Amino acid sequence: MIVNKLTLKNYRNIKDLVLKPSKGINIIFGENAQGKTNLIEALWLFTGCKSFRTSKDSELVSFNEDFSVAELEFFAFEREQTAKIVNEKKRKAFLNGVELSSPSKLIGEFTTVVFSPVHLSLIKDGPAARRRFIDVALCQLKPRYAAFLQKYNKALQQRNFLLKDIQYHSELLDTLDVWDERLCQLATPIIKERLEYIKILTPASKEVYNGLSDGKEEMGIIYKSEADFNGLSEDEIYFKLRELVKNSRKEDIIQKSTSIGPHRDDIEITVNGLSARSFGSQGQQRSCAIALKLGEAEIVSSFTGEKPVALLDDVMSELDESRQDYILNKIKDWQVFITCCDENQVLRLCEGKTFEMKDGRLL
Repeated sequence: MIVNKLTLKNYRNIKDLVLKPSKGINIIFGENAQGKTNLIEALWLFTGCKSFRTSKDSELVSFNEDFSVAELEFFAFEREQTAKIVNEKKRKAFLNGVELSSPSKLIGEFTTVVFSPVHLSLIKDGPAARRRFIDVALCQLKPRYAAFLQKYNKALQQRNFLLKDIQYHSELLDTLDVWDERLCQLATPIIKERLEYIKILTPASKEVYNGLSDGKEEMGIIYKSEADFNGLSEDEIYFKLRELVKNSRKEDIIQKSTSIGPHRDDIEITVNGLSARSFGSQGQQRSCAIALKLGEAEIVSSFTGEKPVALLDDVMSELDESRQDYILNKIKDWQVFITCCDENQVLRLCEGKTFEMKDGRLL
């Protein structure tokens, strides 16, 4: 998948911009607040997803303007294609000249993977951020998983309501078996799919991290749950879950919430066997997050047959020169867009294009 041309008008602080990038590495450099991340964000919107920075489409329009337009010329699935996004009263999307019923219909037509400073939450924050990373990745690859996740969350909500009401209505205790059964049936494929995803994410991410650390450190990914489900069939996972939920019933009634299930699981990221969250340096934590995102991109490529465009926003901060050199010169066969502030980093780029950005313009 290759971006051939990006045109922006009235997009945030960008009045008029035309970008014709290299098919390899592209660096957009300049001081803070000049529009570098805005450009990355505009490319991301063509995935059909919401912005990774805001949920309000109105923020994508320049001040004192009524609309913004983003146009993309790209090569994907063995043909040249075009896409357009218009932000006016609501966001509208077009693919190859045809208006789509929803911008989300662009999903799968143009794929990217994005890293921005907010993705450091994958390492630094609590389990919810890491569960969401795995769940979002799986939802994009497997619609079946998205359906199970949605149904599981509804069942979980109903069981928690029941746990709160049981202390006032003891007769409701008999209905708990029904919800335990439902919860475990839906939880089983979620856990199974997460384990399978981590199984293929681990080597992909470890390879990237190995390159970033020049082979001096080893990254690991471990699925953390109330029990070890690795290597188990779906039936075995289900019966083990049923036992765990049954044994936790008294505690759940006291706590008025469900203590067992994929909503409580975690994905532990390690460096040399130690928790990256607890013991990793700033550079190691950032390297782990980058490795996870590029590992995700490799998996998307294996599923779709198309390498997604890599968008790396402010990726160089807190990385030493060796790790920066890997990103600049060792990522091959991908189109990559990198934003940075330090002009000296641009000088170390061996192949590709560089663009200076100032006041929403490419110089």
